Amino acid sequence: MAETTMEQPSLAGWNKPDLDLTGAEWRSSSRGRGDVQIAFVEGFIAMRNGGRPESPSLIFTPAEWGAFMSDAREGEFDLT
Repeated sequence: MAETTMEQPSLAGWNKPDLDLTGAEWRSSSRGRGDVQIAFVEGFIAMRNGGRPESPSLIFTPAEWGAFMSDAREGEFDLT
């Protein structure tokens, strides 16, 4: 029987540092009651699930964050 292995997704083009988020000041738009939290760290924006802070954080460049916020304001992510 042949052994199968799961390949890790390629991180080609990944140009973001492995940020130390242990001292990050996390903010929530719902004054700490929401699940989505953001922190500004070393020129990047980190986003995490506040209900599971041990889970991985998403890291955005300022340009990516700006595009995300613009799309959110325009309703791009609204559920229909």
